[in-house]
Amino acid sequence: MMNTLIIDDEPLALDVLETYISQMPDLNLVGRCSNALEANEMLRNNQVDLIFLDIQMPQLSGVDFIKTLTNPPMFIFTTAYSNYAVEGYELNAIDYLLKPISLDRFMKAVNKATEQFELRKREENSEAGTPGEGVEFFFVKADKKLVKIKYDEILYIEGLKDYVIIRLEQGRVVTLQTMKSLEDKLPLTKFKRIHRSYIVSIDKIHAVDGTSVDVYEKGQIKQLPIGKNYRDEILEIVNRNKL
Repeated sequence: MMNTLIIDDEPLALDVLETYISQMPDLNLVGRCSNALEANEMLRNNQVDLIFLDIQMPQLSGVDFIKTLTNPPMFIFTTAYSNYAVEGYELNAIDYLLKPISLDRFMKAVNKATEQFELRKREENSEAGTPGEGVEFFFVKADKKLVKIKYDEILYIEGLKDYVIIRLEQGRVVTLQTMKSLEDKLPLTKFKRIHRSYIVSIDKIHAVDGTSVDVYEKGQIKQLPIGKNYRDEILEIVNRNKL
């Protein structure tokens, strides 16, 4: 769960966000503040992963408050004014919510934050030495056996309800588990989640555009869709390795 803090000088806005947060199983509200000074004290005494932050507040604006933090948590700006959007994204805001905030738009912002939160955790675990680091294979249960899967033989992994299909250079393996549980066990440097139903081996990517990833499967191009919430991350990988 992400420990969450609300900062807004409008009591009604605080109430709305608190109600929304109470409906999100991934969020744990640690406090609500009406100004930046209260929030600063709250951050000193609590582990906070995500802030919902109003921009126009007395004494210190939300933008200026973020600039005072050496290592700020993830944050989502909430405001009635759209003219701050560019500056918000320049500060690496997760999202920018215009008031009045609807529940569906709030959920979309939370989903973005959750993905970033999980990515950071995986990177931390990878640096600390997670299962799979320095190991070239793993075992999964399939057909009443424990089947050995070599990382470098995986093309991509496809989710199908409670099962995952591991597509290999030669054949496939179907195992009973979720995409999330398998994703958490894969080395971050070798595999990338590109869609809620697909994880691809980075080494097996043949080509990428804005909506799909191409891999060779049985001598033919297989196009895997890129989910819109994963697009920026996969394109970042491409840009880092582009000549």
